Amino acid sequence: MEENIQRVRAYYNENVAKEWERLQRHPYEFAITVRMMDRHIQSGESILDIGGGPGRYSLYYAQKGCDVTLFDLSEENVNFGLYQAKTQNLPLKGIAGDARFADTLVEHQQYDHVFLMGPLYHISEEQDRKRAIQAALNCLKPGGKLYVSFIMLIAGIHYALTYLPECILDPNEEGYLKSVRQDERFYGDTFTYAYFTPQHEIDPLMAQFPLKKLYLFAQEGILTGREPVLTQHTPEVQEAWIKLAVDLCEREALLSLSEHLMYVGEKLK
Repeated sequence: MEENIQRVRAYYNENVAKEWERLQRHPYEFAITVRMMDRHIQSGESILDIGGGPGRYSLYYAQKGCDVTLFDLSEENVNFGLYQAKTQNLPLKGIAGDARFADTLVEHQQYDHVFLMGPLYHISEEQDRKRAIQAALNCLKPGGKLYVSFIMLIAGIHYALTYLPECILDPNEEGYLKSVRQDERFYGDTFTYAYFTPQHEIDPLMAQFPLKKLYLFAQEGILTGREPVLTQHTPEVQEAWIKLAVDLCEREALLSLSEHLMYVGEKLK
């Protein structure tokens, strides 16, 4: 596990620009996610963004007047986020560290909101996944909101059908395809060492913690894989589709359309 963590850290240290640009390439994920999170987050509240990468969400909420701390495994991601904040004259704190031990590395442990929006993409051992969630909870005040993202098992299928259909014939993909067919978790080398979550895993995992589930929603929803076509249309057309995607993003029957799901829960007092 520790070797894989080091590989993930090295990947993100070497690909800061690529990660920063990811939400430009996939703008609907960001647009839907912040609209759902904005239901709860108010100006002046405190946020710990664990696994926040180069800071897209951190900077968005700093712009909205929140007290934000960016926490990421990659030192270069954190440095990039702090640089972006400086150029925009935004207050932002930054910490580089392992999500499993976030509660031992932050000074303030009573945040109004804690994001865990990247670490579970890469942590494969069950005890370590639970440790990362517990560490995030330890940093959250009672009644605060926890936001946990998962890369779904089906994500690779959506990506392949949109960008690389011929990979279905690649013998190297057989392990992943077997996991999809059997609806079982998959972890291994993809863009880096990654963990793909079957949907049926999420609720039982999160039910082990002192949380009131508010909802589970699809971060791309019905717009998964539609960027190549939809971004060619007017802002008015795109906005109408985003609004529809938000309206449908909690519908259980449509969750499997999305590459990422987010669990939102409230810490019990």
